[in-house]
Amino acid sequence: MSKIVRIVRPRRLDAAAPRRRLLLLLVVLGFAGLAGMFMLRVPVGPALEGTPKGFALSDVPRPVPDVRFTDGEGRPRALADFRGKVVLLNVWATWCLPCREEMPTLDRLQATLGGGGFEVVALSVDRQGVEAVKAFYSEIGVRNLAVHVDDSGQALSALAAVGLPTTILIDAEGRDLGRLMGPVEWDAKDMVALLKPIIEREAGGRAVTEKKESAP
Repeated sequence: MSKIVRIVRPRRLDAAAPRRRLLLLLVVLGFAGLAGMFMLRVPVGPALEGTPKGFALSDVPRPVPDVRFTDGEGRPRALADFRGKVVLLNVWATWCLPCREEMPTLDRLQATLGGGGFEVVALSVDRQGVEAVKAFYSEIGVRNLAVHVDDSGQALSALAAVGLPTTILIDAEGRDLGRLMGPVEWDAKDMVALLKPIIEREAGGRAVTEKKESAP
C-alpha cells in the first residue's frame, strides 16, 4: 500500500507587512494626538494691550465645565453655584510652593473687590482634604477666602489645568474669559485695573468700589 506524502510549502513572508503595520500605528497615534489636543486645548488668545503680563484673554469665551467640590463644612458645591457673578477661579494645592506664595495676594484681592458681583474661588486639589486647607489658611492668616476642595483631583483634567497654580477668569454666565498659568500678585494695581471694568460690565455698568481691608 503506497503512502501519500503531502508536501507543505512554507508560507512566504510579506516583507512589507511590518512596515504597513507600523505606518498604520503611527497614523492612528497621530489622529489620537490631534484629537487630544483639540479636546484639551486651552481657548486663550494673545494678551491685549494693557493686560498684565502672562494673562491671556480668550478669543471666544467658552463655557467652563461645572466642576464639583466640597466647601469648608463638607457640603457639596459646584461652579454653577457662583453663576451671576464674575469668578476668579484659582486651582492650587498646599504642597505647591508658588501657590502658597500667591495665596495672600488672592486673599487681599477678595477683600478689595469681593462682593455681590465678584468672588475669588480658591479651589484646592489636596488629597488630604478640607482640614489641610484650613490648617494652611490659619497658618498664613487667610481671612477672606472660603475653603473649597476637590480631593479627587478631577478638576485638573476637567479644566485642562496643566500645572499649578492655574487661574481662570469666569464671567457671570460661566464662560472662560481668560487664564493665567503660574503665580502672580493678584492684588497688584494692573490686575485690579483689569478686573474692575469686567466686573462692572457684568454687573450692568454698576461701578465697583474698592474696599479697604481693616486691620486685624
